Amino acid sequence: MSIEKFSLETVLSVHRWTHTLFSFTLTRPAHFKFTAGQFARIGLKVNNELVVRAYSIVSSPFDEVLEFFSIVVPDGAFTSNLQHLNVGDHLYLEKIPYGFLTLARYQLPLPKDLWLLATGTGLAPFLSMLQDFDTWSKYQQINLVYSVRTASELAYVDRIQEIADTFGEGHPGFKFIPVITRDPQAPLHARLPVLIENGALEKAVGQELNPATSHVMLCGNPEMVEDTKEALKRRGLSMNRRGEGNIAVENYW
Repeated sequence: MSIEKFSLETVLSVHRWTHTLFSFTLTRPAHFKFTAGQFARIGLKVNNELVVRAYSIVSSPFDEVLEFFSIVVPDGAFTSNLQHLNVGDHLYLEKIPYGFLTLARYQLPLPKDLWLLATGTGLAPFLSMLQDFDTWSKYQQINLVYSVRTASELAYVDRIQEIADTFGEGHPGFKFIPVITRDPQAPLHARLPVLIENGALEKAVGQELNPATSHVMLCGNPEMVEDTKEALKRRGLSMNRRGEGNIAVENYW
């Protein structure tokens, strides 16, 4: 892989949510423009070889820095090294962004209710979207559903409220719905496809998934994405293709 495709950026901050979840920010080169929901390709040298992985961008398209949310994969060639990041370290950033998990892909149905369904670090692109004023002006209802295994893995909860207050400015149609799958005492603790099948998610939101109005975005664990897609299709929703349809997912490679 040509190193000329990358710029060398500096780590500005590291925040460790749990022993397997952390966020970090990088300097943002002036040439790096992206749309909310896109991802970047980040590289580091491992045994003198450049190893590259795709990371959805947490930051607003208007931020001066780039923020990313990562999980530590045991024995992973990339994250087993990345987890030891410190302020002042350097990472390689590919000079162009990628991805089509953006609100611009929706043409029909017209914007009305937006469902952002995430597991784990799949929250990242949705945080970026919510830091764009256009998202709030387009949709009457925005439902952010964030599924994790344990309460300790609910990252960014305070930040989500700050984003809603700042960018939503009291938007009456925003709901944040946490799902904690390993806590039977949590209001919602089943997997997302189950919550769609049994109607519990719609009951918690107070709104139905509607093929005529709903835009649904999925990001996170591949098994969740696949199973949730099928559950949504059984409810009459369709994959978004060529601008039409309800369901959008990201393919990172």
